[in-house]
Amino acid sequence: MPPLERIEYKPIPVRELFLEMKNLSELMIDLAYSAALFNDKELAEDVLELESRVDTLTYFLEMEIMIAARDAEDAEALTGVSKVASAADKISDAAADIAAIVTQNIGVHPIVSEVFEKVEERLTRAKVNEGSILIDKQIGELDLAARMGVDIIAIHRNKDWIINPKDTEQIKGGDVLIARGAPFGIMEFKELVEGKLRKLED
Repeated sequence: MPPLERIEYKPIPVRELFLEMKNLSELMIDLAYSAALFNDKELAEDVLELESRVDTLTYFLEMEIMIAARDAEDAEALTGVSKVASAADKISDAAADIAAIVTQNIGVHPIVSEVFEKVEERLTRAKVNEGSILIDKQIGELDLAARMGVDIIAIHRNKDWIINPKDTEQIKGGDVLIARGAPFGIMEFKELVEGKLRKLED
């Protein structure tokens, strides 16, 4: 059994905690289904890492609730906050259960995978290699949605996750990009990220 990680309390506004938990849980559901349907272990591992982050956020939120509750009336008023946090945590747990289909080599029925091969949109995960022409480019200037029908929906940088990155966000070497798009566009995008394709078509 791995050692328990020590979590140091940080005062974070409840609104920020809620927003991050919402964004992470939504991303986890998308990643988990894509991981299961296309047997993608890297996406599945990302889901498990995100689950750990949501657990940490839940812990911070529970502490904020306890600090804010000065009497029974406050405690009653904060019950709704606790319930919403619990719901987001359960969503993340469910996404992790789906990802376990891949990490534990359970797999889905081949017919299900065959059906989803025909879906219009897919998710992919690609690491920005040093030779990639995307390095130091802002997401907005790449205009990926118009050029290849692909949107970058998250960036994993070091230990941080940037969900729904802004157009001004600059891509760095070593970033792991999560993108959504049509199958052909996704393939081209991955080649750009990994440095195999050296030109961004107009």
